[in-house]
Amino acid sequence: MASGAAFGFHGLHLTTEAVAAFGELLLRGGLWGDRRLVPREWVELATRRHIDSLPFEDGSDDVDFSCGYGYQFWMSRHGYHGHGAFGQQCVVVPSHDLVVAVTAQGQAQDVLDAIWECLLPSVDHAGNTRDDEILADRLRRLSLAPVPGSAAPERSAKARLDASAEDSALPDGTTVIVDPVDGGWLLRLGSFPNVEVGHGDWRESSPLGRPVVAAGAWQGNMFVAELYVITTPHRVRLVVDADAGTAVARWSTVPLTGPSLALHLRSPLITRPDVA
Repeated sequence: MASGAAFGFHGLHLTTEAVAAFGELLLRGGLWGDRRLVPREWVELATRRHIDSLPFEDGSDDVDFSCGYGYQFWMSRHGYHGHGAFGQQCVVVPSHDLVVAVTAQGQAQDVLDAIWECLLPSVDHAGNTRDDEILADRLRRLSLAPVPGSAAPERSAKARLDASAEDSALPDGTTVIVDPVDGGWLLRLGSFPNVEVGHGDWRESSPLGRPVVAAGAWQGNMFVAELYVITTPHRVRLVVDADAGTAVARWSTVPLTGPSLALHLRSPLITRPDVA
């Protein structure tokens, strides 16, 4: 806040690996290796049920949010979890020596149900080599589908952004230029450094310090690109109308820091809303 006080209940922007490390610190009672970073007594106090939590008024069956609440940790059917905006999770299950970190855009209860139904029953079983190979192969092949459409390798476009749509990721009037390059495009968004866009695959770039992956395609006279900010649940869909010379850029879910794409791609990310 403007007074200099820090928010204590939200505003951490962490990689999935950092969330997992935090969960491991809690699981070990505040120890990191042989160093004590947090008193064990605090961990035990914070992750203990202190108050009841009631079911959601809309009748949704979010059972893992109805097991009680500690110090910023939700009690679960198994262990406890830290719940972040847009469905981010840090799940700690001491009885199974288990930590699960999730970066996603979705329903938190669906993720927790999957952990209890699919992962937890197998934790205490050795399994077999063939099962491990099947899982490893599936994980290698998991990916987000690129934007469907044609490459049109000789085609370029120039447009001005229309920010009349609610929560536009870019300011009104931003110049949008789509330049073809080998196997994809360079996307120029006003004064931004270039964003690399792949066709049929995802290309990574860091125009303002934070990594983003992008894929695109021509769909008739429209150029469509999806920009995913890595290790966040957020993406921007850019649609350029080559005939009209206009473009729109909309968030799938607007970040807590506001709709400015430039703000969200800076590194380090500014999380205090009073800081421009």
